[in-house]
Amino acid sequence: MWVIYFFGIKIYGLLIWILSPFNDKAKKWIHGRKGLLAQVAREVDRHKGCIWFHFASLGEFEQGRPVLEMLKLQRPGKPIVITFYSPSGYEIRKNTPLATHVFYLPEDTPQNAAIFIQLINPEMAIFTKYEYWYFYFKTLASKGIPLYLISAIFRPNQVFFKWYGGFFRQTLGYVTYFFTQNEESRLLLNRLGFTHASVAGDTRFDRVVTLPETRKHIPEIEAFANGNPVLIAGSTWPADEQLLTHIQERFSSWKIIIAPHEIHEEHLCAIEKLFPQAIRFSDSQLATDHRSPARVLIIDNIGMLSSLYAYGTIAYIGGGFGVGIHNTLEAAAYGLPVIFGPNYRKFQEAKDLIANGAGFSIPDGAALVNAFSQLCNTQLREQAGNTAKQYVQDHAGATARILSHLNVDGDN
Repeated sequence: MWVIYFFGIKIYGLLIWILSPFNDKAKKWIHGRKGLLAQVAREVDRHKGCIWFHFASLGEFEQGRPVLEMLKLQRPGKPIVITFYSPSGYEIRKNTPLATHVFYLPEDTPQNAAIFIQLINPEMAIFTKYEYWYFYFKTLASKGIPLYLISAIFRPNQVFFKWYGGFFRQTLGYVTYFFTQNEESRLLLNRLGFTHASVAGDTRFDRVVTLPETRKHIPEIEAFANGNPVLIAGSTWPADEQLLTHIQERFSSWKIIIAPHEIHEEHLCAIEKLFPQAIRFSDSQLATDHRSPARVLIIDNIGMLSSLYAYGTIAYIGGGFGVGIHNTLEAAAYGLPVIFGPNYRKFQEAKDLIANGAGFSIPDGAALVNAFSQLCNTQLREQAGNTAKQYVQDHAGATARILSHLNVDGDN
């Protein structure tokens, strides 16, 4: 079976190479791996050892960040190597001060795994949520290097739990310890015979719970809001932005701030066509007088969203009309009720927020208007927002549980 897996990896890489002249992400995926092992050999002093964190993309980085920050604080002399699989993670965090080195993860082949692990010489490896790379996991196990999976989540329909999933169950067998998000995941692992697991919770809660106290103050946003109620639309895609036109049309006293998931020029122009009177954050009019009468503001840079929610009244989270919703917890941490599309069922926090009356899933524009109308009721909105904030606070603590198990303290 590993032979089929190996050729699958190579075929996938070939397809990305074929797409690279036409797709920017594919181009970065290919370019970032050219001469990668030679770069690692030049830059990393293997004699120092390291703690290796791997993240699929930017979302997983933010999820595992609390553990990363705490380990860096408690072991300041130990180098930290971060790898990303996706360009969307690497390109944004390649210069993060939290790491000594940041690389793309070389393709998962026996040779790459052996060479890469030898070059960085990790004392432990920490993977977040998912990413199950057979040859990397096997090589770590063969060298006796502990491998931890944090914020892990499993569902019965995953390949690990199918009759034909033996190879993938073998991959899980190389994990030293699983820190799961919920009890269901732990029980599913137990049924496969993996008892080296415990429920630690989701480390994202530890990341977002402090946002209201550590956020950046943005005078331009405060001036744009100018005392009006504000809908913050975070990580939106075209389908989300189309729906938001219903809010602009029917709720004239509200202002809307749109922070799209992708900020390339084509997408920004498409948003401006939907909202002709909108202005961009970098627009000179906003930057100079801060008193624009525009009702819609488009954020055309990356890194502001987690602070934007401080200026919001209600949050709309994008992605629910595509592969899945984006981060609802950042908005909830500020005490905002959250609205999102129908594709949310893989996200426990979204289901919990709905069950507690703090989250609202909408299938179309009419439902969005209806949910928004309900939340215009101050009492209902504040109750939903307070519930959302309390939910985040009640679920913090995963990082401390993980580090307690790893027996990491300030004396190490």
